[in-house]
Amino acid sequence: MNIDDLSWQAANYGGLSPRKVTLLLEHGHLNLVIQAAEERGEWFCAEHAVQELCRSGEFGQALEVMEPFVATGWRTALWAKAEILLRAGRMDEALDLVRPDEEGRASQIVCRNVAELLAKAGCVDEAIGLLVPHIGESWIRTVLVQITEGKDRDERVLELIAPHAEAARRSRDEGRWDYSRSDAQELQAQVLERADRADEAIRILGEVIAGRRFLSENTLTAYAELLARHGRLDELRELATGQDAHTLLHIYAGALRDHGQDREAETVMREAVAADDWVGYRSWLSSVLLQDGRLDDAITVAEPGFSGYDCSNLLAPLVYPLLDRPAELLHLLDHPLTVPHHGHEDFQHWWRAFALAGLGRAEEAIAVVEAHPDPWTDPRVIRAGLLSAAGRLSDAAVELQGIGTIKAREELFEVLVRQGQATEAITAHPTVAEQRAAKAHTETIPLREDGYSAEPPF
Repeated sequence: MNIDDLSWQAANYGGLSPRKVTLLLEHGHLNLVIQAAEERGEWFCAEHAVQELCRSGEFGQALEVMEPFVATGWRTALWAKAEILLRAGRMDEALDLVRPDEEGRASQIVCRNVAELLAKAGCVDEAIGLLVPHIGESWIRTVLVQITEGKDRDERVLELIAPHAEAARRSRDEGRWDYSRSDAQELQAQVLERADRADEAIRILGEVIAGRRFLSENTLTAYAELLARHGRLDELRELATGQDAHTLLHIYAGALRDHGQDREAETVMREAVAADDWVGYRSWLSSVLLQDGRLDDAITVAEPGFSGYDCSNLLAPLVYPLLDRPAELLHLLDHPLTVPHHGHEDFQHWWRAFALAGLGRAEEAIAVVEAHPDPWTDPRVIRAGLLSAAGRLSDAAVELQGIGTIKAREELFEVLVRQGQATEAITAHPTVAEQRAAKAHTETIPLREDGYSAEPPF
């Protein structure tokens, strides 16, 4: 275990990824997670084990799990140890571990991390003091607002943010775009709202919006959402149906639904589609219809967007919510209006195979993949995945064990855990060193003109 390996794991979700560790914990294998952290240097196992141990008050064991990672000198592990000490009520030890020296105070990241810990320990004023020298940074202002919520420091926060909000307004008056202050106005409103001064927040942001004295679309959205939260629907309707309708109409329609006016919300959006057939209106309406169980209506609304490019293509947003509802997914794919374009043709075959497997029709699913093999994956691994999705775990395990590649062993892990063979699953899973070596090899493989590998398995 060393800093380089640990940093690689954190950056690449390497080793046993958070999702896999969660699967082990869901099946009651905390001891195996602890063992993997100790024996394999698995960072995500250590991180999740510590969370579970702290949750049950076993702080001593949590420290034991984390200590080997701290010993490497990796600062992320040091912060995790400080968090354990804090949760154990050992505040002074936690803070002594991470309080910055003069060099550390010059680092925005160090000050952010220490400030978060100080705020949790109740040392709110000290936390604010660490952030003040860096308050000109947008993300530091966001951290300031976050760590002071519920800490009775709203007036102090407003004092610190107000000059930046005013600078944003002034820059627009002068025809400048000072993006370093673009968040200040909405943060100011956020703090006013949580201080039970919502009317003041609405008044201040309303003046900013009316005079177009804001720097970011996020400020416009924040104002609309503020109106929605406080039931100011008349003002929201006037705002959302004006020049910023593309940005705000969905917020107004959503507010109508929140107030039990589903039919009115649908009417608003259908009228918008009729007047201005913008893909964003269709996207919102089709998603809402799908949420309401009206799949055929959702398809009809979204169909003109099935031929769009990238984010304007409306097929995928209908598919993804249905991945765990295979019968409805198959209905969507078989619908006469569902004719995918621009990058979705290949995906449609995978979606169909996935739906068939979810219905237990594994052989039909495999036939689809074999007839339309994806060029960027190993069809053998896909076949095993379909068997697993169809509930045929033993067959899937045999397939994956026969392949033996890094990818196959990663997929085998979940199958074995679901079969009740968690120890074998961890043993079969590639080590961090194996994963890093495979990734390094992949990065050196020459590519064809179309971007795919020039070497098997393509």
